[in-house]
Amino acid sequence: MTTLSPSRVRWIDVLLTALAPMIWGSTYIVTTQVLPPDRPFTAALIRVLPSGLLLLLYARRRPARSDWPRLLILSALNIGAFQALLFVAAYRLPGGLAAVVGAIQPLLVMGLAWGVEQRRPLAATVWAAVAGVIGMGVLLLSPGTVFEPVGILAALGGAASMATGTYLTRRWRLSLPVLALTGWQLTLGGWMLAPVAWIADPALPSLTMWQTAGYLYLSMAGALLAYALWFRGIARLAPVAVSSLGLLSPLTAVVLGWVWLGQAIRGVAFVGLAMVFASILAVQWTASRRQVTSRA
Repeated sequence: MTTLSPSRVRWIDVLLTALAPMIWGSTYIVTTQVLPPDRPFTAALIRVLPSGLLLLLYARRRPARSDWPRLLILSALNIGAFQALLFVAAYRLPGGLAAVVGAIQPLLVMGLAWGVEQRRPLAATVWAAVAGVIGMGVLLLSPGTVFEPVGILAALGGAASMATGTYLTRRWRLSLPVLALTGWQLTLGGWMLAPVAWIADPALPSLTMWQTAGYLYLSMAGALLAYALWFRGIARLAPVAVSSLGLLSPLTAVVLGWVWLGQAIRGVAFVGLAMVFASILAVQWTASRRQVTSRA
């Protein structure tokens, strides 16, 4: 029986984790082209709550009593607060600006590790993450981009929420298997979103077959599969490595818009795309070197 080397196993973990933000990157095209308009919180609720309940039925594991406070915090950071802030930013900012602000997540994770654990990041990792933010700006921003204050604050809050949730999920290591941990966070985060959707969004109209299929895709692929892969990655990879893979979400959205909607990618935008992709690879490589060094 062939045994894979640790480095090969790690890159398999990277590729599997990368599937999550790539699936999330398809959310934009599904939401804008398939779903009923102007119901962002309802879409978020339908995405996370049914998939969370299905995972709980499958996993059949309850958290230890001591895990409940941390589980509620993680559910709010990774699902409830993040999803709400994400949609506020999406409605108030151009998609490109929201993605650029979200690209600071790897830097926030490094800052948390430094501040909490006195774990100073490698300079190469910091510069690679900065290059990712710059590349995202080159790819997605234009001279006419509008900087709306509430939208900027929501985007910053969403980035901070997801970065903190990613960091704490790895640091706390709750006593639940991945599928149960994913199910509980999706379910609890969904219940947090429910009153927001009830108050802020109009009622759903009668759904067409395609709209129903769109919601099913967001729930089964965009939440159940994607978050299970994401939390699996957090358990196996360095938090900054996982966070940097989140940049694949806007990259995927850009590529899908180019392929399916005829949205042009011209000139300097290709430079930005290459910078973001190079940043992701560089962060993965430096994070891997850091793990090897710490084990030695």
